[in-house]
Amino acid sequence: MIPTPHIEVKEQGVIASTVLMPGDPLRAKFIAENYLEDAVQFNQVRGMYGYTGTWKGKRVSVMGSGMGMPSIGIYSYELFAFYQVENIIRVGSCGAYAPELKLYDVLLATEAWSESTYAKVQGGVEGQVLPASEALNKKLVQAAEGLGIPLRTGRIHSSDVFYRQDHEAFKDIRDKEGCIAVEMESFALFANARILGKKASCILTVSDSLATREATTSGERQRSFTKMMDVALQGAVL
Repeated sequence: MIPTPHIEVKEQGVIASTVLMPGDPLRAKFIAENYLEDAVQFNQVRGMYGYTGTWKGKRVSVMGSGMGMPSIGIYSYELFAFYQVENIIRVGSCGAYAPELKLYDVLLATEAWSESTYAKVQGGVEGQVLPASEALNKKLVQAAEGLGIPLRTGRIHSSDVFYRQDHEAFKDIRDKEGCIAVEMESFALFANARILGKKASCILTVSDSLATREATTSGERQRSFTKMMDVALQGAVL
C-alpha cells in the first residue's frame, strides 16, 4: 500500500533499508544537509521531512517521527510494513533521571519501560518492558568505540506525558523500574519492530536533567547533538 497516508513515496527503493529517525523533522533536515552526500528529499507530507543520501558510500535515509508514541507508531509502522525498511535507529533527546548523567551525554537504550498501552492495543503485546534490537545495539556500541565516544547504556522510560503534574514522580520510576532517563517514543518503536520482525534501536543525547534541573535550548537540541549522530550513522553502515 504505497504511497501511504503519511509518506508520499510511490516506489520501492527510494527509502534505504536503514532509517535514522529523530523526533524533530528539522533535525532530519539538519542531518541530511550536514552529513549525507547527494541527499534527496522524499517526503514532506505534514512537514515530516524525509531524505535519502549516502554515508561513507552506503545509502542511508533520515526521517522525522514527530513527538510521542502515536506519532512514531504511525511513521515507523509504515516504513517497516510498506517500504521494506529493516532497521530504524531513533536519534533523539532525553531527560536524565540519574544524577550521574550529564548534559550532552550519549545514551543507548537497552530496553524501554512504559505505562503506555500502545503495544497491547497495537499488537496484543503484554508487559511494560520492550527490548531494543541486540544486534543493532552491538553495531552502535562498536561504532561508538571506534569513534572514541563514551556511550552510556541502560533502561529508559517512554512516557506519554511531557508535563507531569507530580514533578517528583521520576524518582520512583528511577528507583523502582531502573530507568535512567525519559523520552516519549521508543516503546512504540520497539513494539512495531517486534510485531513486524524488524530491528530498532534508540540512541539519545541528554538535553536536560530532572535530577539537577539543568537544560539545553531548543536550538542546541536541533543543531548540537553531533556525537549521537556520528555514532548512529557509523552504526548504520557497519
